[in-house]
Amino acid sequence: MLELLLYGGVSSAIYALLAVGFTLIFGVARVFNLGHGSFYALGAYFTYAGQTYFKLPLLLSAAAAVALVAGIGVGMARAFATPMQRSVLAALMITLGFALLVEQILLLTFGSQARNVQNMIAGTVQIGAASISAQRLLTLAVGAGLIAALWLFIHKTRLGAAILAISQDREAAQYQGINTARIFTIVMALSAGLAAIAGILAGSFLTVQPDMGILPMVKAVSIVIVGGLGSIPGSIIAALLLGYGETAVAFLFSTRFTELVSLGAVLLVLSLRPAGLLGKRAAF
Repeated sequence: MLELLLYGGVSSAIYALLAVGFTLIFGVARVFNLGHGSFYALGAYFTYAGQTYFKLPLLLSAAAAVALVAGIGVGMARAFATPMQRSVLAALMITLGFALLVEQILLLTFGSQARNVQNMIAGTVQIGAASISAQRLLTLAVGAGLIAALWLFIHKTRLGAAILAISQDREAAQYQGINTARIFTIVMALSAGLAAIAGILAGSFLTVQPDMGILPMVKAVSIVIVGGLGSIPGSIIAALLLGYGETAVAFLFSTRFTELVSLGAVLLVLSLRPAGLLGKRAAF
């Protein structure tokens, strides 16, 4: 039971980092970013490249990777802000094209061979009768800490108040003098950075390969649908439900059935509560 709680918490932390960033973008710009999983993959690959080719210390390589991915998010926001926010179809096509481009660049640059990011903390931790790697515990701690920090940022700072205002009423926020383009750029950087951190943390115990962004993207979409589009609390709750649900299925049955959990949750929620668990008009 303790192992289920620990491993489920690790999965939930990774899912929450992915889904919260995805939710931020949707809440602020109403953009369904299909390229979000690419930020996850780029974070892992940039860290791997920093260690392997530039011989950087792991923490420095990881920090540089997060900064680079956040910069790519900023560049994407500035280059495509107008078409993405004016047309849902344009946003879907641009972000999907970005995802396919990143996958092909990673394939051509690094090949199809599976790789791993070095552990930030080596060894295994014994907690009661349960045994878990120190890296997984670090992932759980960092994920929980970042989600808590993001909540404080959104609810306790002026910039966070601006993000909330835009998410609730974009036109009213503009009339109040809030620079929506600047907020969109900041949120895009935050979203990309959180996804990159998730990829770096998971890259040591999950394989790093060019198409690794596809499954996290599917998970992020499933979580925001279950939690409610634009709802950060809903995304966190849905991440916990899916993370622990998949872990329970893996422990009780087989890992082959874990992908059915998110699919089943999406179908159930769409049938019973299409707005999601905490879906509402206000984004957060």
